[in-house]
Amino acid sequence: MLRYSENKEIDKSQLEALFLSVGWKSGRVPDRLQRAIRGYDTVISAWEGERLLGLIAAMDDGEMTAYVHYLLVHPDVQSKGIGGELLERLKGKYAGYLKIALIGEHPAAKFYAAHGFAAEEHASPMYYFPDKT
Repeated sequence: MLRYSENKEIDKSQLEALFLSVGWKSGRVPDRLQRAIRGYDTVISAWEGERLLGLIAAMDDGEMTAYVHYLLVHPDVQSKGIGGELLERLKGKYAGYLKIALIGEHPAAKFYAAHGFAAEEHASPMYYFPDKT
């Protein structure tokens, strides 16, 4: 039975397994990842029993803009609607905001477009990486 939770207290080994399953470097530092998850304004996770299947995390300014930093679903259960459900739940939480922002890397951009997101013609995503490791 699939369930969704907004509890930010997620075991670091579960976070590590999920993040590494999709090849994200943050899974290599589970202690830091667990602390980071606790710091987000919104975290919604998908579970089957005790197994973490997916997660979305966002930060917001409390009034106008929310920024989605993480949305990931374990490869074993991708394309089964979990990512879409996580995104729709997050959109519901921020329904009164002016904007929900995210960076949709290819090929995920098509997924986000299917959920109502669009690129801004006058903007480009930019990054600065202080820790080059």
